[in-house]
Amino acid sequence: MIDAYEDPGTPDVRGGWRYLWWLVRCQPGRSVAGALLGSSWMVLLAATPYLMAKAIDEGLEPGDWAALAGWCSALFAVGSFNAWLSIMRHRTMTRVRMDANFRTVKVVVGQAVRLGAALSRRTGAGEVVTIGVGDVQTIAQALTVVGPGVGACVAYLTVAALLVSVSPLLATVVLLGIPAIVLLVGPFLSRLQGAETEYRNRQGVLTSRIADLAGGLRVLNGLGGKGLVADAFHRDSRHLQAQGYRVGAVTSWVQALGVGLPTLFLAVVTWLAARLAAQGDITVGELVAVYGYVAVLVGPVAFWVECGYQLSRGVVAARRVVRFLRLEPLEDRGARDAPAEPSVLHDPESGVSILPGRLTALACARPSDTATVLDRLARYTPSQATWAGVPLDEIRLPQIREHILLADHEADLFAGALRDVITGTDSDPAAAIHAAVADDIVQALPDGLDSPMDAQARNLSGGQRQRIRLVRALLAGPEVLLAIEPTSALDAHTEATVASRLRAARQGRTTAVTTTSPLVLDHADTVLYLVDGKLAATGTHQQLLTEEPGYRALVARDAEVMK
Repeated sequence: MIDAYEDPGTPDVRGGWRYLWWLVRCQPGRSVAGALLGSSWMVLLAATPYLMAKAIDEGLEPGDWAALAGWCSALFAVGSFNAWLSIMRHRTMTRVRMDANFRTVKVVVGQAVRLGAALSRRTGAGEVVTIGVGDVQTIAQALTVVGPGVGACVAYLTVAALLVSVSPLLATVVLLGIPAIVLLVGPFLSRLQGAETEYRNRQGVLTSRIADLAGGLRVLNGLGGKGLVADAFHRDSRHLQAQGYRVGAVTSWVQALGVGLPTLFLAVVTWLAARLAAQGDITVGELVAVYGYVAVLVGPVAFWVECGYQLSRGVVAARRVVRFLRLEPLEDRGARDAPAEPSVLHDPESGVSILPGRLTALACARPSDTATVLDRLARYTPSQATWAGVPLDEIRLPQIREHILLADHEADLFAGALRDVITGTDSDPAAAIHAAVADDIVQALPDGLDSPMDAQARNLSGGQRQRIRLVRALLAGPEVLLAIEPTSALDAHTEATVASRLRAARQGRTTAVTTTSPLVLDHADTVLYLVDGKLAATGTHQQLLTEEPGYRALVARDAEVMK
């Protein structure tokens, strides 16, 4: 079974069926063992009625007790050996499924890492969660076909051959009847694929909304929009529930037919065999054997139907995984090195220029406009932005990531000790903690920097999480720091202190922040005032207050909010 450090290999992403086949090919020995064990187990199930027929015809009916004892002993030995085969088959197939599960998890996690910052721009969080929670397990379960599925085919052919020796008529009925049963179930499997696909898609959308709600519930509550969003979520949940009922309806038909049709078929064949026995065409022992053979066939047919059901669901899940694995990270065609000296970052689309060694603030009535500008300057979206006059697209992406850091105020925080959350190394974070005014956070925690943090640091307040994110950004010590709304969740006193200390901590290095807070703007060397995403004015905070009515109104509104 694949371990935590083993290379999972290169998945086949040409389609859902090809991905499932790739999972089988990744473990050929175990897959062959599962097929052999499954086939042997099912064939020996068919040996039981054969031995019973021999015991009746050669021992019980003529009164030969020695022959009866011999055949009964053989029956016991075969049954015991088959019980062991069943255990080994189940153990092997469990390993097959677990390998497929872990291998899929590894390729999905590896793809998420490869996408990096492009992940949130390529797909929703709900899609990834749905893959991890449901699709991985469904794919693993679909590999059941490797063992019992192959075994069912072998057992079917074996029983058919045995029936030929008893009665060609019965063999013909079985050979034609079993495929007819499978064909009757086939259309339901096609319907199941369609219903399951729509259900999984709706589930991914709803999961994304849950994630969005969890992150923005306070804001929605403050704006009075909680009820509106709750109604929309309730409506989507009802749609998902209705689709789930449709999936359940098709599933119930598949499972009912998988059990009911083989049982009905068993009754028909037994009736035919009984008539042949009554007419003297077959012996009593052969009648018992025929009943046993057909009863054994109920298992393979049920396995066929079950495998078809699992494969239908597995293909739907595999297609979702393949769709995720096909996503590509940000294209990197850069071949030039980053500037050797601190240089100007320029965004022609907005007209914004970030001068080296200075604290620059971007102010706009729509925060999304300034965030978009920083996205372009950090090369997270395609643009004509330049660094030292060189287009960012022409500079090697790893070098851009090494020198330019985009610090989002909603960046993810992973679970773990606070020290690992902010630095992940043994370096002393005291200076960065002081600069971000996070001393009180560390002091209030029971174990200081060793205190455990929940995922997204949900055991901290919004303002505390924002300061922890700023600590992490400062500890990285980038040449260029682009911070999106780094103080938006802080009270006025803390915000003013952060602005002062941030300026001191980043003295001589390039820093740009997006904000409309006068407390932060007053500490900036340069303020860039944007209107509709375009540069409208440049100057100090005080200059723009005097010369730009729009800027004055924007900042005054923010000042009123802080009172």
